[in-house]
Amino acid sequence: MGEEKPEHIHELLQSLEQAEPAGDFSVVVMPDFFSDRLVTFEGSARQFYDAIAEVAKRKGGSIHGIRQTASRGGNAANTAAALAALGAEVHPIISTGPLGHHLLRLNLEPLGVDLSHVKVHGETSLTTALEFTNQDERVNVMMCDLGSLEEFGPDNLTPEDLQLLQEANYVCVFDWAGTRRWGTELAEKVFSHVKKEGKGKAYYDTSDPSPKKNEVPTLMKKVLLSDIIDVLSVNENEASCYASHLSNKVKPPQQTLKTSKSAAECARILANRLSARIDLHTTAFSGSFTGKAEVTVPAFNVSISRVTGAGDAWNAGNIFGDALRLSDSCRLTLANAVAAYYISSGTGEHPTLPDLMDFLSKQR
Repeated sequence: MGEEKPEHIHELLQSLEQAEPAGDFSVVVMPDFFSDRLVTFEGSARQFYDAIAEVAKRKGGSIHGIRQTASRGGNAANTAAALAALGAEVHPIISTGPLGHHLLRLNLEPLGVDLSHVKVHGETSLTTALEFTNQDERVNVMMCDLGSLEEFGPDNLTPEDLQLLQEANYVCVFDWAGTRRWGTELAEKVFSHVKKEGKGKAYYDTSDPSPKKNEVPTLMKKVLLSDIIDVLSVNENEASCYASHLSNKVKPPQQTLKTSKSAAECARILANRLSARIDLHTTAFSGSFTGKAEVTVPAFNVSISRVTGAGDAWNAGNIFGDALRLSDSCRLTLANAVAAYYISSGTGEHPTLPDLMDFLSKQR
């Protein structure tokens, strides 16, 4: 006889079988879309550097056998795709150029995503993501040309956009550092409007704050420490960065090696100081932390085909589980499963709900 499923997986399958359809809830995501090129190197960053240095010594040339993929990128666009695959109604508010608009139509329209709020008045954002192996983990380094995203701010929101924010069940803002000039002001305006005029939850994932680390104190004061966020989604690096501004017991992430234990402790610090629920996702586990309670569940052990976009898939599953009013452990397990399905997909596919249930039914 096979092993019984872990209790949290069994409970989630039962919950999904009994859950009401979630397609009638709407999610706004903003503000980034990138045309991505993923470059996967089977080795470490040092080995990649050595390979490039060797070619440079020859005054140029080629390195063959490097797997590359052109794909849809950007936190908002990736989360939109993953949510739409699960059956949610998704409305991106995104700034891009004509090429980006064409790619969005190609990638998101077939999923039923509403593109009527996309701004096509600038340059398309571009990313080259280099994926390496570091200490037996797959990591990525993203080199970004921000395009028109850099200048996107609250003044770019139309009356129709503001009305959409009021009506949505979830309003999600991503990529604080990518909106280089107005990132803090955009989050403050959007979430304040949702709290005053809207009915939905404010969901914030700043992504990597290090490109604007000198502005983190302002972000903390005006947004993170306010009462306008319902959920703050962070990974190990982000949790460490923000916790280091609240406790002298935490060193900035560039000065310490992050571990699962330290990530959880940083999330606790944030939960004790912020009004938002802290949802933490790591390579080993995910967790939800408030000032009163915490829940953690382990990540799935799958073969990894990609890491770029894993956090976006996790956020989509987390939002979807929240909309279904699942228990914390079921919601986190669902988010882990959406991310695991994505990173183990050879083609980078996001799961539909039947795909997800099939994936979960095979776990032991």
